[in-house]
Amino acid sequence: MGRISETIKALIIVNVIFFIGTQMLGETAYRLFSLYFFKNPNFQLWQPLTHMFMHGGIMHILFNMYALWAFGSPLEQIWGRNKFLFFYFSAGFGAALIHTLVNYYQVESATDILFNAGMSQADISSLFTTGQYNSGILNTVSVEVIQSAYNSFNTPAVGASGAIYGILVAFGMMFPNSELMLMFFPVPIKAKYFIPLILAGDLFFGISGAGTGIAHFAHLGGALFGFIMSWYWKKNSFDSHRWN
Repeated sequence: MGRISETIKALIIVNVIFFIGTQMLGETAYRLFSLYFFKNPNFQLWQPLTHMFMHGGIMHILFNMYALWAFGSPLEQIWGRNKFLFFYFSAGFGAALIHTLVNYYQVESATDILFNAGMSQADISSLFTTGQYNSGILNTVSVEVIQSAYNSFNTPAVGASGAIYGILVAFGMMFPNSELMLMFFPVPIKAKYFIPLILAGDLFFGISGAGTGIAHFAHLGGALFGFIMSWYWKKNSFDSHRWN
């Protein structure tokens, strides 16, 4: 970790501006710039980009910006500005894509279950938008299915975490023997073990549906796209000068 580059400084500044603006404007900014499910009335075409600059709280943005500086700096030094920015935003868009696909699966699966249980399409749409439904449906459909689908339809995703996870994976591939530490487990662990451990945790919580309030599949999406790009560039000895 060295001095902060102009590229990473600019990314941090934009994130801070969005964070301060969100605190000032409140729900309006959150609704405009967070990433909603594409069938939700609040969805806008710019949200797959702007959600990368939104954060849910001070600790959220602090952790993400620290990780951007700590792990992004050595990658930018190797790749250069343009290639780093391409990687960063590609990982962020990849996170948004995987997160949306998982939400789509959950919403559509619940829709089929509810329709087969006797609910009309209008009642299902009302359930997703208002959260209200006839309690009699619980005789055939579990409340967990309904709640999961409702959350997928209505809960927006925020944060640079998807892009950061892409950076983490790339860092682990470039510097596999660098020693890192978890805050709650302050023992040095090599990056090649540390990062898969974090990803395994996201996969576990994502599949289990634990109500952590974290978009685990967005993390995994960013990591997946980060791995694909890093692997491809490393395998093909990508000419970084093309990006200058």
